[in-house]
Amino acid sequence: MKKAGAVVSAAIAAMRNSVSPGVTTGELDAVAGRVLTSHGARSAPQLAYDFPGTTCISVNDEAVHGIPGGRALDEGDLVTLDVTVELNGYFADAAVTMGVGQISERAQRLIACAEAAFHRGARLARAGERLANVGGAVEAEVKKHGFTVLRDLCGHGIGRSIHEEPSVVNYYEPRDRTRLTHGLVFALEPIISAGSWRTKTRADGWTIASVDGSLTAHFEHTIVVTRGMPLLLTAA
Repeated sequence: MKKAGAVVSAAIAAMRNSVSPGVTTGELDAVAGRVLTSHGARSAPQLAYDFPGTTCISVNDEAVHGIPGGRALDEGDLVTLDVTVELNGYFADAAVTMGVGQISERAQRLIACAEAAFHRGARLARAGERLANVGGAVEAEVKKHGFTVLRDLCGHGIGRSIHEEPSVVNYYEPRDRTRLTHGLVFALEPIISAGSWRTKTRADGWTIASVDGSLTAHFEHTIVVTRGMPLLLTAA
């Protein structure tokens, strides 16, 4: 899984370096595709779900599963780069939201909040800890910054397939009595909004956006639970 994680990290880095006003989401997807090909990796969304792109690229109010294509990015947009790969039978997943050129102060705070929420949740992702407390920590950080968790979306176990148990919600779920175990691998991914917590699915059947059109941000790594701090398989 470390090798798969390294490919994810390399693809996201290459895409980030290519983001600028005027570039299309399809061109960014092609950048990732070349990285995957060079490492002998495959797109997990294509492999598992026949997704119409190598990666998911979502813009502004689009939270997840945006389809890459002819849309050109504009100055001030937020773009989420979400890469999941399969390599030698193992899967890894990560995502980051970044600004295109100069972005508003509120957009900057939204991006920073998603990353801060990830790290607050990750600090509790230790063997023996309740999974519910990880989600609770994520939501507490998001609320502290005045933003909202998109409750319809969550993280997930990952390893031999793209989506495995457990589901990893980004809020406190008191009915979830799951305890984290040493060696458990999952994608922790705060997906947040500057407005409503609700989402809607676009007509393309894939793209999930905030219901009120508010900006969204997403920060994700594939992590391995240990008795100390988790290992981040998709960090550079």
